[in-house]
Amino acid sequence: MPLHRDTELELELATKTTGADGVVVLELRDPAGTHLPAWTPGAHIDLVLTPELTRQYSLCGDPADTRVWRVAVLREAMGRGGSQFVHDKLSPGDRVTVRGPRNHFELEPSPRYVFIAGGIGITPILAMVASAENAGAEWTLVYGGRSRGSMAFADTLVERFGDKVMLCPADEHSRIDLPALLGTVRESTLIYCCGPTPLLDAVTEHCDTWPSGTLHVERFTAKDLDDPVRSGSFEVELTLSGKTITVTPEQSVLQAVTAAGVNVISSCEEGTCGTCETPVLGGTVDHRDSLLTPEEQAANDTMMICVSRATCPRLTLEI
Repeated sequence: MPLHRDTELELELATKTTGADGVVVLELRDPAGTHLPAWTPGAHIDLVLTPELTRQYSLCGDPADTRVWRVAVLREAMGRGGSQFVHDKLSPGDRVTVRGPRNHFELEPSPRYVFIAGGIGITPILAMVASAENAGAEWTLVYGGRSRGSMAFADTLVERFGDKVMLCPADEHSRIDLPALLGTVRESTLIYCCGPTPLLDAVTEHCDTWPSGTLHVERFTAKDLDDPVRSGSFEVELTLSGKTITVTPEQSVLQAVTAAGVNVISSCEEGTCGTCETPVLGGTVDHRDSLLTPEEQAANDTMMICVSRATCPRLTLEI
C-alpha cells in the first residue's frame, strides 16, 4: 500500500465556468452527495488527471461549504500539460481522482495582514481575505495582473470588500508599488504573497527588514538550487519498511526509495507540492524544497524527499 496520509477521493466535476481570460473555474463534488473533508485557507488539492499527470491547485471556495471544492486553473501554453488537459479534456460530469487537502500556506492569526497576489496567485488568497475579514483583522489586498480581463475574481473582490482591495492591471497602471507597500515595517503585521517567481523574489527582497516570520509565500515553480551540501552518497534508514538504502549523488531520496520497492506517492518531484513530505527521525537535512519556511527547515523534523538530501552520512525516515 502507498505510504500516504492524504485522503483520496473520486469526485465529479459539477461545473466548469470561465473565471477570466484563460482561466476556468472547476467545482468538484462527491457523486453521492457526501460532505468533503474540511480545509483551511491556503490549502491545495491534487488533481490526478492521468496516471502520469498530477497537478496541484489551490482551493479558492468557502471552507464552510463542505459540499464542493472549487479551484481555478490558468491555461499555461508553456506548461507541462496539466492546465491544457483541464481546459481541453475535462467536462462537467467527468470523474476526477483528487488527493488532499494539504496546506503548507496556513493563515496564521494576526491583527493585521498585507496580502499580495499576482495573476492566478489570487486563488489561495481568496479564502484568506475572507477569513481575515470574518476575524475582524485589518487587512489590505494588492492584486496585480496583465489586464483586468485576465484577473480572476477581481470584480467579486472589489464588490465585496471595496477599497481594501487594490487592483493593479499592468495595462492600466504601473506595477505593484512594493517600496510604498513594504517600505515601512509595521508591527504585528503578517504578509502573504502568491504569484509568479519575479513577484515573490521582489517581495522577499523588500521584506528583508521585516521581522523573521512575517513573510509567507507560496511558489508555483521551484526556486533555483545550488549544489547540495553533501556531494557523496549517504544512507537512509526506512523505519516502517525495515530497510536501509544508499542514495547516490545521481539519485533523489525519492528515486532511491522507489527503486528499493517502497511505494511513496509523489507528484511535482521539484519540491513545490508537499505530496512526498516525510517525517525525519534522525540525521540532518539539506533542505532544497520551495515550501518549508526557514523556521520549519531548521526544526529538521520533516523533508521533501523528491529534492532534499542529507548533510550527514545517514538519515532516518518514517517510511
